[in-house]
Amino acid sequence: MNGWIAFLFFLFGLLFGSFFNVVGIRVPKKESIVFPGSHCTNCQHPLRWYENIPVLSYVFLRGRCRVCRVKISPIYPMMELMTGLLFAFSYIQIGWNDELILTLLFVSLLVIITVSDLYYMVIPNRILLVFFLLFIIYRLINPMEPFWDAYLGAFIGFGILYVLAVISRGGMGGGDIKLFFTIGIVLGTKATIMTLFLASFLGAIVGILIILVKGYKKRTPIPFGPFIAAGALLSYFYTDSIMLWYVDHFL
Repeated sequence: MNGWIAFLFFLFGLLFGSFFNVVGIRVPKKESIVFPGSHCTNCQHPLRWYENIPVLSYVFLRGRCRVCRVKISPIYPMMELMTGLLFAFSYIQIGWNDELILTLLFVSLLVIITVSDLYYMVIPNRILLVFFLLFIIYRLINPMEPFWDAYLGAFIGFGILYVLAVISRGGMGGGDIKLFFTIGIVLGTKATIMTLFLASFLGAIVGILIILVKGYKKRTPIPFGPFIAAGALLSYFYTDSIMLWYVDHFL
């Protein structure tokens, strides 16, 4: 039974992932997320229902618009599939309880900001504000233990990123700073600090790989949002496990 429920969450995640792509791409351009409907961004061809099935349509169309044959960004199916997997994983890890609401909201935020940052290297304030308010409402109804840890985590995340932005003279974007303030409400102090460490670690690895493949180019911008998202998810589910592993192996 649980397997079937997890599969349903996966299917819902695919559908929401398709919607999150729209939000992440249109909101930074201040476009409506409702009108017009899904369409090819090159020829404006309105997508029929069979051209808009998450992941499958991309495979069947071989990654191209059916009309103008322009390539469709692989970010679309990747984020749809990722959202489906994360929704199912969230249910498996959290179970059917109040926290699952927070977990799915958290996943939703991280998927949307990843799409926006990959496309435009921007994390929209409007998206952060909406989720910040939702997280605050949740924390007022279901406070952390102790209750102030969520708010301390938000201010610590904001403070550390702000200091890094000042030191790097703009090397850290304002969207990243406000994102840490928002996710701190969900994560609390310990997991927020863990997120910063993991995001920096993952970003450094990818940065080194890019240099090895493409060569070093001074001040080449790399979106940090996806690394924050990955670090935040790992921290949300595994902070205690990571800390125990570190203590067992290095202390």
